[in-house]
Order: sequence, then C-alpha cells, then structure tokens
Amino acid sequence: MPTGLTHAMVGLGLAEVFLGPDQPPLVYGLGALLGLLPDIDVIGLYAGVPYGSFFGHRGFSHSLCAAALVSLPAAWATAGMLGISFGLLWSCFFVVTATHGLLDGCNDAGLGIAYFAPFDATRYFLPWRPIRTPYIGGSFFRHGPLEVLASEVRWVWLPLAVLVGISFAARALA
Repeated sequence: MPTGLTHAMVGLGLAEVFLGPDQPPLVYGLGALLGLLPDIDVIGLYAGVPYGSFFGHRGFSHSLCAAALVSLPAAWATAGMLGISFGLLWSCFFVVTATHGLLDGCNDAGLGIAYFAPFDATRYFLPWRPIRTPYIGGSFFRHGPLEVLASEVRWVWLPLAVLVGISFAARALA
C-alpha cells in the first residue's frame, strides 16, 4: 500500500482537480481524510480481525461500495456550507475515497483488494503493480524507505502533479 502521506496527497490533489483552487480548508481537510479513511481497517489487525476477512485490511473499507457510502454523508453534511453542489462534492469525495483502493491494488504485496464487497468478497490486484510496499507483516520495511518513496513519487506524485497542472491550465484557458 502507498504510505498515508501519499493517500492524503492524492485526496488534496483530486479535490483541487474536481473543485478548483482556493477552496476552504474544510475541502482540503476532507480530501486528505477521505484519502486515508479506508485504512481505518488496520484497527482490526490489533483487535484480532484476520487480514483476509470481510472487515480485515483491504476488505470492505477499501471497496467501491464503502467509498460511495462514506462519501454520501460527507457531501450531504458539507455541500450547503461550502456552496458546492451536492453531486459535484459527492463525486469528488467518492473518487478520492475509491482511489485509495485503486492505489493499493497497484502495489507489490498483500492479498488484494475487495473492490466489489459486499457483493463479491474476492480480492483483486490490478494487472500493473509498480508501487513498492513499505511494510508487510512483522517487517516494517519490505523495501527500503527511499525505494518506497521513490516508487510513490514516480508512480503517484508526478502523475498527480501533471493532472493538477492540466486542470490549472484548462481553467486558465477557459
């Protein structure tokens, strides 16, 4: 899985792409939080929930259904105060949350992601898995910290920066 820093950065970047620059801090805070939120399931590891179970790490909380369910109340509770349409805000929050599982599916370790839970508990990886995993099992670093960071910069941060740059350029030209 990418590090928490990378998941939060993706949430910030996608909020910028979807909603434009100069949003209130709440938008960026929710973007970062929702980018991280699927990993709340790691609490289960300490409570004895088996890794491969429905509520285990990368189970239901990483699914598209969970992303939709989490995004609904977040958008409903904040759309009015932010002055952003519910549909646009929900779409942004859904994509931010769902992207967590997509990034985890691009890494080189684990049991896969239950993208379609609760309808299908099968865990999947994406066919292309270039992102290095920082920690697995009893070993904190499966790969060295610099190798992990370099992998995330190359495969997540740089493409995200390009996407944000394109959205800025498109807005400037419009």
